[in-house]
Amino acid sequence: GAVLGLPATRKEEEAAHEEARRIIRFVGLQGRGDILAKHMAYGDQRRLEIARALASKPKLLLLDEPTAGMNPNETASLTHFIRQIRDELGVTIILIEHDMRLVMDISELITVLDYGQKIAEGTPVEIQRNTKVIEAYLGRGATNPTAEDDKAEQPELPAT
Repeated sequence: GAVLGLPATRKEEEAAHEEARRIIRFVGLQGRGDILAKHMAYGDQRRLEIARALASKPKLLLLDEPTAGMNPNETASLTHFIRQIRDELGVTIILIEHDMRLVMDISELITVLDYGQKIAEGTPVEIQRNTKVIEAYLGRGATNPTAEDDKAEQPELPAT
């Protein structure tokens, strides 16, 4: 049917084109259809990658360090966009990210791994207060300073 251009095929093709236009509008790339991806700004390239994933209408979206290499403005924009995907499309997002501000801002539930082992799971507030997380990522002294740690941080003054 596709070779002959039958009406049913044309309707399906037009529906696919309309869905593509809808996704492009959703990700904020309308009017850029004539630009090759390699010529787009870095943040727009990321949005295009996500648009491709959204075209399959996923229930779950895995984003691996989506803001890596972005400046603060691009990061803020993509953070807002990821929240839109979650809230407006109802897509569950698994986020692998080292930018803790972004993780805390976007996440409803966080799972923390340390050397591949799960050490904590909870809300952003619970994770920020979790001693295992603090020790793993900030060092033991961040939760349990010793007198020895205090001495190391205070230089001795020369005798006068």
